[in-house]
Amino acid sequence: MSRPRPRVTLRLAGVVAVAITVLSLAGMVLQYRLVEARLMEQARSLLSADLDGLAALYDQRRIIALRQAIDYRAAAALADEMLWLGDRAGGRLAGTRAEWPAAMTPAGEGFSAEAAQVFADGGTRWLGVARTLPGGFPLIVARSLAGVDATLAALRRAMAAITLGMLAMGAGVGWLAARGPMRRIARLNGLADRVAGGDLAARLPGVRPDDEFGLLETHVHAMLDRIEALNRATHRLSDTIAHELRTPLNRMAQKLGAIAGQDDVVDDLRAEMRAAVRVFDALLDISRAEADTGGGGLLPLDLSALVAEMAELYGPVAEDAGMTVTAAAPPGLTVLGDSTLIGQMIANLLDNAVKYCRPGDRIDLALVPERETIRLTLADTGPGLPADLRETAFDRFTRGGAPVPGHGLGLALVRAIAARHGARIVLPPTTQGFAIHILWPRLPAD
Repeated sequence: MSRPRPRVTLRLAGVVAVAITVLSLAGMVLQYRLVEARLMEQARSLLSADLDGLAALYDQRRIIALRQAIDYRAAAALADEMLWLGDRAGGRLAGTRAEWPAAMTPAGEGFSAEAAQVFADGGTRWLGVARTLPGGFPLIVARSLAGVDATLAALRRAMAAITLGMLAMGAGVGWLAARGPMRRIARLNGLADRVAGGDLAARLPGVRPDDEFGLLETHVHAMLDRIEALNRATHRLSDTIAHELRTPLNRMAQKLGAIAGQDDVVDDLRAEMRAAVRVFDALLDISRAEADTGGGGLLPLDLSALVAEMAELYGPVAEDAGMTVTAAAPPGLTVLGDSTLIGQMIANLLDNAVKYCRPGDRIDLALVPERETIRLTLADTGPGLPADLRETAFDRFTRGGAPVPGHGLGLALVRAIAARHGARIVLPPTTQGFAIHILWPRLPAD
C-alpha cells in the first residue's frame, strides 16, 4: 500500500499555528485599542488645556486678548496645533493658517472640549472644536493627530510582523508536536497492512512505551496472537481431516479392483472416490496457499507470458465447446509470484468460464498496467454471476445455480492464491456475463 501524505500532521500543525496566532492577534488587537484610546485621551487633554487657556484670556479682554494670543502662537509656527479666529463677516482676524478648514462647521458657543470632532485637513487628521463666540466671532481650536497616527501605524506594522512570526512558529511547534504521535500511528498502519497482506505473524519490533500508544500496541499484539492461534488450529484441523480421509479412500479404490462381475458399479464407485479425493486435494491446496501468505519464497515472474500460455492452452478446450478465448497482454509485465500457483489460478478461472458459458460465447483475458498495480481481467459473455452470490462467490463450497460439475472450491482457491501474492480481487459491475479483476502489486522499479 502506498504511503499516504501526512495530511493529519499538516492539519494539526495548521490548527496549532492558527490557534496560537488567533490568540496572539486577539491580545495584540486589545493592546492596540488600549494604546489608541490612551493616545486619543492625551490629545483630548491637550485640546482641553488649549481651550481653557483661551477661555481665561477671553474672560480678561475678550476678542482682543484672543487675537493677540493666536497671533503669538501662529508666530511660533507649531505644526501640531490649528487656531483660527474670524470676524463677524467671516474674515480672518488671526490664525495659524489662512483659511477656515472646509471640514469643520461652527457648532455651539464657549470653550468646552466636549463633542470634539476628528476631521481631516491637508492629509492630516485633527481633533478639534469649532465655536461661534458671543458677537458672531468664529473660532476653531484643534490638535494634530499625526503623532497618534504615526504611533498606531508603527504598532500595526509590528503586529503584522509578529502575526507572520507567530504563524511560522505555530506551524513549527504544531509540526513537532504532531510528528511523534503520527509516526506511531504510521507504525500501527504498517502492521495492519502486513496483516491484511496475510502475514499474521507480523508484530511491531522494539519495546513498547508505558503510554496510551504502548497499551494500544499491546492490545493489537494480543488480538493478533489470538487470531494466529485460531488460524493455526483451523488449518491443522482441515489438513488432518483431508489427510485422514484421503488415504482410506485411495485404499478403497485399489480394493475395488478385486471385485469381479460388477464393472459398472465399480466404475461408479471409483468415480465417486476420485471426486472425493479431488475435493480433499483442492482443500489442501487452499490450506497451503493460505498458510504461505506473506510474500516469502516468491520470485519475479513474467505474467504476460503466463497469461498468453494459459490462453493458448485453453483455446482448444473452448473451441471444442464452441467458444473462443482471446488474450491481450503487453509483453514484459512482471510480478512477484509462484508460477505454479498463478497458473492454477488462471486455469480455475478459465475452467469456470468454459463450464458456465454457452456455445458462441467469448472469454477474454487481458493484462493492463496501472499506476501501482497490474490488472488481470477475465471477462466472458456467459450468463454471469447471480447477484445473490456476489458476496459469497469466493467462499468454500459455493456453487452457481447452473447444473455443472464441480465442488465449489475453484474460486476459493483463486482467493487464497491471490492473498498469497498480496493481490486484490474486484468483481466489477457488468451488463453481460461475468468479469473479475485481480490487481497484482507492481514490482519496484529497482
